[in-house]
Amino acid sequence: MKLYKSHTTFAGETRFYSHDSECTKTEMNFSVYLPQPGKKPKQAIIWLSGLTCNEKNFVEKSGVQGLLAYGDTMIICPDTSPRGLDLPGEHDHYAFGSGAGFYVNATTEGYKDHYRMYDYVNEEIYNVLKTEFEVPANKISIMGHSMGGHGALIIGLKNPEKYSSISAFAPVVNPINSDWGQKVFTGYLGEDKAAWKSYDACELIKAGAKHPIEILVDQGADDEFYPEQLLTENLQTVCDKQGQALELNLIEDYDHSYYFISSFLEDHIAFHEAQFNML
Repeated sequence: MKLYKSHTTFAGETRFYSHDSECTKTEMNFSVYLPQPGKKPKQAIIWLSGLTCNEKNFVEKSGVQGLLAYGDTMIICPDTSPRGLDLPGEHDHYAFGSGAGFYVNATTEGYKDHYRMYDYVNEEIYNVLKTEFEVPANKISIMGHSMGGHGALIIGLKNPEKYSSISAFAPVVNPINSDWGQKVFTGYLGEDKAAWKSYDACELIKAGAKHPIEILVDQGADDEFYPEQLLTENLQTVCDKQGQALELNLIEDYDHSYYFISSFLEDHIAFHEAQFNML
């Protein structure tokens, strides 16, 4: 890992790293916030960002440092896709390719060699927390926004033994039935719709995937992508049917932006820390 930038922030440090990824076969970037740099963090949250974002957006816009500064929880924020590849069609649309890895392991030609964001988060980022920052394996949780909320849901549901809790802001919950998801999954996974279901939170829960802890989801009622692209109510329906505990909050007047995230981020931090304290 190469530390290429660091900023003192409140009582801690916001750091930016690069490293060579085995999963993507490219150089990848991530940021972290360490609340007490001279002390090992006791627990960690993985944050997954949304479309067009990178490793900087969350730590620059959310205000998370002020919420974590005097505690024992660090946060890590990976980039949202490989960079610098110039694959066919990679830069044609904001919802596919560069900045839009959708946290899947691609199987289509070209993309399958590099767009392995599911493994990148679930294996490499997870292991960076354990080995480089010495976070206990049973005290790592996951959350995200929009495309990243989708990523947090599918990764957490498929690996409940690895993530102590899951939360999301305005997640894409049922991508196989949204325009975004259908475009992206065709590009990354081809035409086999059975393969799509393994990266769809609603389909995973329908097939029996379950997390032992209640999932927290906040959705702004004035979100420009709600409900057509996000299909939020589908998650409530399938969770009710399958017995997956879910707290879904539809919040009046809020949109899809970081203004929404920063308004309710403290609740999400408290939610994850409450689960850490139970361990």
